[in-house]
Amino acid sequence: MISGLEVLSMRFPWLGAALLCCPAVLLTAQQAPTAQTITRTEGAGAQLLRLDDVVREALEKNPEAQSALHTVKALQRRVPQVESLPDPMISAGWAGNVAPFSIMRGDNSSYRGLTVSEQFPYPGKLKLRGQIANKEADAAQSDYDAIQRRVTAEVRTAYYEYFYCDRAVQTTNRNKDLLEKLSKIAEARYRVGKAMQQDVLRSQIEISMLLEKLTTLEQQRATAQARINALLVRSPESPLPPAADVEPATIALSLEELYPLATTNDTAVLRDQKMIERGRLGVSLAQREYRPDIGVSYMFQQRSQLSDMNGVTVSVNIPVFYRNKQRQGVAEASEDLISAEKMRDNRLNEVRFELKQDYLAAKASERLLTLYSKGVVPQASLALESSMASYQVGNVDFLSLIANFTTLLDYETDYYRQLADYQTAVAQLEVLTGADVTGPPLPVRPVSDPQSSKEAK
Repeated sequence: MISGLEVLSMRFPWLGAALLCCPAVLLTAQQAPTAQTITRTEGAGAQLLRLDDVVREALEKNPEAQSALHTVKALQRRVPQVESLPDPMISAGWAGNVAPFSIMRGDNSSYRGLTVSEQFPYPGKLKLRGQIANKEADAAQSDYDAIQRRVTAEVRTAYYEYFYCDRAVQTTNRNKDLLEKLSKIAEARYRVGKAMQQDVLRSQIEISMLLEKLTTLEQQRATAQARINALLVRSPESPLPPAADVEPATIALSLEELYPLATTNDTAVLRDQKMIERGRLGVSLAQREYRPDIGVSYMFQQRSQLSDMNGVTVSVNIPVFYRNKQRQGVAEASEDLISAEKMRDNRLNEVRFELKQDYLAAKASERLLTLYSKGVVPQASLALESSMASYQVGNVDFLSLIANFTTLLDYETDYYRQLADYQTAVAQLEVLTGADVTGPPLPVRPVSDPQSSKEAK
């Protein structure tokens, strides 16, 4: 098992030499393993929370997505209904006696008969109604796809927030352990007259501030965990394993290449386009309502003393009230079409803005990730090492040492914040474009990678 002192010494070689100067501190560090040591030992074979598994389970269980899917199926069932002819009508009757279906003897006008009638809409009406219902089902399919994309993005956003909080808690715990060692060094130096009491007090204040920050991060992690559980339709208190490492990938497409993908594949644009097509069919159907429908009836009559009689009746409706009905119907359908077109144009305008906004956010986070990984964090680590060495010989006061320590901690947590923001922005780009826009991994290393400090030197 790696001791807490060995873990800290691997990251900050100067700390081992500093602790050798304080035997009491060295003895304490060797006797009690740090929280970081326990975490690494227990986490070696622990299960990790993987993004793909979370997304898959959320899509399978999400009630909103399941509701939208059943809506699509319901609308698809409507298509054959509206394409079918009206139900035929059958009527039976008699004339003469009061007794049902009896014929009066000696009266030639007495009869009993059966009538079958069917209404035939003007040619093309049924087909248009079926096409309209089909477009409505296609629009509902776009709504279903939109919910799936949105749920996927929400899961990814919650996962990346959980990842950030998890790594920030780990980083803060690790640095708290380091600060506690520095506090012991200050106490040891104070006891031998090489440091002032304010150094000890300042170190204790910084430890309390770290505990305050740790409390906030743990609350944020619990909130992110509850959000993931809600998306997975679980109890908010259900435990989750630590998040797996996130490897940021480059954005393989330029903004100019993303624009046509978004305007073609955005689910809201696709839905509006289906509604435009539905509106055009609605106008055609409304115009066809000027044409009369045809009714056909067959009648059979059985008479007492005469031969049975057969009859056929053909009827048509006359649109005499076309000014208030058919004309207004065409106007209504035309207004619906214009409304759908304007909705599509508005969404195209919005999707371009959202795409640019997410693209700029992703690019900014990408640059900051590279800056933190290759420049700021390694340089801050070296600055802390240098100030620690100078503190040992009395060239730097303890306040400067603590300032460099807090600076390094802030930059380390900011790295994970930018990593989560970058992945969230990429997820939003994929929601808008409906495509995988990522390429090779970004050339960045985690801030805890010792190689980063070597490169800075």
